[in-house]
Formats: sequence, C-alpha cells, structure tokens
Amino acid sequence: MWFFVGVLGLIAILPLFFLSLEHLKLGKRFGAHKGKKIGALYGRISGWLFFLFWIGIWISPQPRFVFPILKNGLWLPVISISLPLFHLFIFIPLIIIAVWMGIKAVRHVSLKVAETHRPEKIIKTGFYSVIRHPQYVAGLIAHLGITFLLSGLYSLFLLPFMILYIYIISRKEEKELINEFGKEYQNYKKKVPMFIPRFRKKMRFNPGRR
Repeated sequence: MWFFVGVLGLIAILPLFFLSLEHLKLGKRFGAHKGKKIGALYGRISGWLFFLFWIGIWISPQPRFVFPILKNGLWLPVISISLPLFHLFIFIPLIIIAVWMGIKAVRHVSLKVAETHRPEKIIKTGFYSVIRHPQYVAGLIAHLGITFLLSGLYSLFLLPFMILYIYIISRKEEKELINEFGKEYQNYKKKVPMFIPRFRKKMRFNPGRR
C-alpha cells in the first residue's frame, strides 16, 4: 500500500514542481518580487515532497528479491531484513558514487538553487560540463543502490518509471531555462548531453572545480 502511495505522491506533485520552474510566468502574474517568493516556496515544497515520496518507496514493505549468488549475508533483527552479500557489493559502490556526485552537483549550483529551482546563471563546470542533470542521475544511481540494499522487488521494477519521470522533469526544466537564458542555454544543450556523458579523449572534467 505505502509503495503505491509513494508513486501516486510523485505523480501528484508534478504540477507543483512544474509551477516552481515557471519563473517568468509567476513574475508576470504576481510581480517580480512576489513571484520569486512564490516560486521559491513551490520549489521547496515540491522538492522535499519529491524526496520524501521517493524515500517512502524505498522503505515501503514489498516483496524481496535475491540473486542466486552470494545469497548469505547480514541479518538485521531490528528491521527484520537480510542483506545478501551480493546486494551489499552492488550497493556500496553505487551509493558512494551517488552521494559524491549529488554533493558535488549541489555545491556547483548552491543549495539555495537546488531547493528553489531558480538558477541565476548556467553552470558549465564540474559535472555540469559532462551532463546537464547530474543531481537527477545521482538520484537514479541511489535508487538502484538502495533497491539492492533493501532487496525491494517493486522498487526494482519501478526503475523505468523513475527514468521516465526524471526525463519529464528535466525536459520541463530545460524548456524554462531556454525561456530565461535563450541561446546561451541552447548552445550549452548542444554541447553537453542530458544524462549520459560522451567519452572523448579530449574531454576535460574536474568535478572538484567550483
């Protein structure tokens, strides 16, 4: 039941999430100052609900899956769940990558921008020089890692839905960014892929650069 509540919650907040991205429309409707405040409020509410519903999906009761290799593992009596060794081996590198990538991406855009969905400029350094949406990619990697950690079968089946969901959000973000930044973002979009990096010998990437 709670799994489906989480999925329906993600779908329900999409309109609010979209509204938080429409900075120009909010400015025209409410005025620049008030529109900015309303957009920031929409961004914070939809952003936090997004993560709460996503976390709810991960921890919701659901059937468990186990791969036939390295089935033995750790038993945690407090939460009555077994953690197969193979799943731990998958989880650990994925979650390290996701956390590292997410933190670096937020540092590049700032926590305020990440919360309010209101960038003041186009970030083109660090992970943003390789893909356009590193925070969302980090979220998908975390989804896969935590799915293996908790062996959630429904969460595993949900991965294609989450990819589509993130894609829809990203397309909406980019539409509004083009409205705000025009050719600058269009040129950035042509050079940098959405989710999957282009591996080239000449590609320079420094995720620690600010």
